[in-house]
Amino acid sequence: MIFDKNIDAAAGFFGIRNLAIWLIPAALLFGLYSCSSTSMLEGTVSYPIAALNEIETPTPDPRIGLRAGLFDAEEAIWNMNKLSTVLPPDDFIGSTNSDLAFKENYAIQGNYNGFIVWDISNPASPELVVDFLCPASQSDVSVYGDLLFVSGEGFEGRLDCGTEGVQETVSPDRLRGIRIFDISDIENPEYISNVQTCRGSHTHSVHEAPGDSENVYIYVSGSAPVRPAEELPGCIGVLPEDDPDTALFRIEVIQVPLANPENAAIVNSPRIFDDLTAPPTHGMSQADIDAAKEANLFIAEVHGEHHVLPSRLARQYLEQFVRERNGSGAPTAADSTRLQQLLPELIASRLADQEEHRTERGPNQCHDITLYPEIGLAGGACEGYGLLLDIEDPASPVRVDAVADSNFAYWHSATLSNDGSKILFTDEWGGGAQPKCRENDPMEWGANAIFTISDDNTMEFESYFKLPAAQTPQENCVAHNGSLIPIPGRDIMVQSWYQGGISVFDWTDPKNPVEIAYHDRGPVNPDRMQMGGSWSVYWYNGVLVSSEIARGLDIFELQPSPWLTENEIAAANTVQFGHLNAQGQPMITWEPSFVLAKAYLDQIQRDGGLTTEQIAIIRQQLFEAENASGAGQRGILADLSDRVDELASSSMQDKKMSLLSDVVRSL
Repeated sequence: MIFDKNIDAAAGFFGIRNLAIWLIPAALLFGLYSCSSTSMLEGTVSYPIAALNEIETPTPDPRIGLRAGLFDAEEAIWNMNKLSTVLPPDDFIGSTNSDLAFKENYAIQGNYNGFIVWDISNPASPELVVDFLCPASQSDVSVYGDLLFVSGEGFEGRLDCGTEGVQETVSPDRLRGIRIFDISDIENPEYISNVQTCRGSHTHSVHEAPGDSENVYIYVSGSAPVRPAEELPGCIGVLPEDDPDTALFRIEVIQVPLANPENAAIVNSPRIFDDLTAPPTHGMSQADIDAAKEANLFIAEVHGEHHVLPSRLARQYLEQFVRERNGSGAPTAADSTRLQQLLPELIASRLADQEEHRTERGPNQCHDITLYPEIGLAGGACEGYGLLLDIEDPASPVRVDAVADSNFAYWHSATLSNDGSKILFTDEWGGGAQPKCRENDPMEWGANAIFTISDDNTMEFESYFKLPAAQTPQENCVAHNGSLIPIPGRDIMVQSWYQGGISVFDWTDPKNPVEIAYHDRGPVNPDRMQMGGSWSVYWYNGVLVSSEIARGLDIFELQPSPWLTENEIAAANTVQFGHLNAQGQPMITWEPSFVLAKAYLDQIQRDGGLTTEQIAIIRQQLFEAENASGAGQRGILADLSDRVDELASSSMQDKKMSLLSDVVRSL
């Protein structure tokens, strides 16, 4: 069952054909509207537009209590329309679907068993183009031209794409790094090269450097243990003071010559983590404490934080107690009681020992780096820190700022606003495989953190945003991958939350992010936590494409609402990409169009920038101009542009008014 509470636009038209309308009072204007005949009502569309602080969400939230199921789970949807769901090919069912990249009409979906290419030219009925079996987690994917890049970090990946894995600790057959495919014939991908790295490639980002038409650069984030030098010469896994060439505390930059991609190679290993200290951390949430108690685990509070004794250690202590009393067999209830009594002292001792040997250094690797080449900046989500990088020199990124936060457990990914004035980081608390959106989980943990970026490239915290609907203990849920939706004049993002589903939210005001659309399913399994949900969801050429970990590929479209109008959606859909890698964030631009002007006018109305009468008049003139041509059209637009400029001086939305004027003049 799909719950759909989209608010349909109510159509109404102002049938006024004369520029003398500027002189008509509001009361008379609406009197004309109310008694006009159908033939007169052909001017501008009138529909509900509401401010974000007036948002009305479905109550009770239909995401709560959805029926579980793998391919038949109950669904809830609001202000979106699901166009299609396609199941994975046979060789990929039961294997994790990962990230997405896009080229022309194709969506390329990573999977721990390789990658899948879908033709989404008809988003209501995607067609399988090829499923390429080539195991290696995570198989994150990116494209550029006729090249496909695929990450490999797991120990089972083979150079020959074999499915038998690699059993040996050291093997010349193991692939950990970047695979490169020629997809000029996308139905028959050709594996042409690979670049091996010391820690593999958990994720990667493609840097399309402005001014460099001969190369692309790949920033590699590898979080696995350093492989033996016997397997890959030069790999060293010690601290920097023990060997300055260590593979720790660095990222890798691969240069790919486009004329000869088979010659791709590492050209630099920047140490962007220098001088960072250990970040602050937080303890357990109440939901984790409750779950641990329900599972009869041993818990103690030490220095104000709760800690769970790992099962292996609990077993060792209990067996020790049995030996001390010269007993035999299984531990008794008395042994368990003794362990619980001694637990605070035991944990405090272990923590003190760990603190004595703990390094004060910060992270030694990034999880994900989002590159924004047009503004020369990148956001690095680097385990314990969020970094801002200068990437003007593509081979030599330089850290310009770093932020840490005790509410963040694992800085996972980043998205910059289109104008580069803000950055949003996600926290993958629990690693993505745990339920972290339960009712008793703090809203600041496992959330997004939004920062503004000053002129000197320093980041200042503004607010958190977390999925507002509580999820069950059977659903892995935490902030994950998403992208901007190109709504002009606003910062709107679509984001995956694993089994929390998909959320669309507005963060134009960085202090007050607001959810405006969503889709969710019930748990994969009704009885226990089983992996599933949206790994990543990105806007691409008018649709929202989601890689569902267990269920395949979902495609959605946005539906109009008072908080996102038909004009705003239509203006976004004028943006068309030839390819898209969300971690290689492109600058979004909008060609002048009547729908762009109407989208800005909708926003001015939403924000109270003009009176009702002024809005109605501008709508009418846009309608008249759009249906005119030649000198008549130019005259209407010139008059309208002058009028908008005049109104801008007294409007609280002068910047948006200026954008509207620019579009009208361009038209």
